[in-house]
Amino acid sequence: MTKLSFNDLVNLRLLLSVEGIGPGKLRNLLKQFRSLQNILSSDYKTLTSVEGISTNLAKRIIQSKVMKEDIRTKVDEEIGKLSKLGARIVTIWDSTYPSILKKIYDPPLLLYVIGEFAEQDNYAISVVGTRVPTNYGTVQGERIVEDLAHQNITIVSGLARGIDSIAHKTALKNGSRTIAVIGSGLDVIYPPENKKLFNEIAEKGVIISEYPLGAKPDAQNFPKRNRIISGLSLGCLVVETALSGGAMQTAAFALDQNREVFAIPGNLGVRQSEGTNMLIQKGEAKLVNNAEDILVELELKLKPVIGKNIPKPTVELNLFEERILNSLDGEPQQIDNISSLTQLSTSECLVHLLSLEFKGLVKQLPGKIFSRI
Repeated sequence: MTKLSFNDLVNLRLLLSVEGIGPGKLRNLLKQFRSLQNILSSDYKTLTSVEGISTNLAKRIIQSKVMKEDIRTKVDEEIGKLSKLGARIVTIWDSTYPSILKKIYDPPLLLYVIGEFAEQDNYAISVVGTRVPTNYGTVQGERIVEDLAHQNITIVSGLARGIDSIAHKTALKNGSRTIAVIGSGLDVIYPPENKKLFNEIAEKGVIISEYPLGAKPDAQNFPKRNRIISGLSLGCLVVETALSGGAMQTAAFALDQNREVFAIPGNLGVRQSEGTNMLIQKGEAKLVNNAEDILVELELKLKPVIGKNIPKPTVELNLFEERILNSLDGEPQQIDNISSLTQLSTSECLVHLLSLEFKGLVKQLPGKIFSRI
């Protein structure tokens, strides 16, 4: 359970129950008052001096204190129910809170969790998409997740029908960890047919919810859920989605959180491909053909978890490109030196060096000096 004292946990739940108080406003309050108890003990005038705290909101905070005993009873009961579920509360002040999630703009202050986090979960990829995938989307999603799983990558998704379920099942089938972020309480499994999958993830991975026990999977819960899916991952893969799908929301959150977005291209005229194709067209997502494209793009960020197992892209080179690349095995070389080493004219070298730049193998430095990447 969280390292917060029981009283602090009650105060946290009490403040979060106030209409208009979310993680952002609560963080602003904590910056000024330093503790949850100090916020609740503060007067009207001091509360309204905090950025974002209106007169009406300050009144609601003060009035909320009459509910403290009711909240205390509910929290006590909730802790007992969580224990029976094998679940616990994790707050942003706990060492077990995912460090990668703390870095987003509005991380949840409180999570309900089943399962234990692992170090490799800080190097996760989220996989999202439509609830009604085509056969093409199913096959491609399974193929890429399987390859990511073989590289020890944790897969994050939302336990929804369709692509989410495919991602979780494929990760489990291939021995990888997976994290499910749900939009209801931990005791409300949605969709109900995923009960077996829910239990398997709880045993071998992690189930996360921002919502208290008993919370129904209401439509307004899922956009908030989606920011956690992207926030838990280094990159987000969109497999198939319509233009207005929830996966598009997750991609938008990923971009706002400075995370990489990847998309599998789809056939024109197919509704499930409209969203992925638009993300690629607008330059918001990188087109991927396979897991290798994702791994190479995230190479530096993923090195701690998969190290030297990251595959290098296969690039075809002509005889002259090979000769030039070999000349750059040591220190960066000026164009005249490259010409001398390769016995090619300067103009020929420049043509082939440009080609090598396009292939991502060479970069040009000031003074017509070139080096390998």
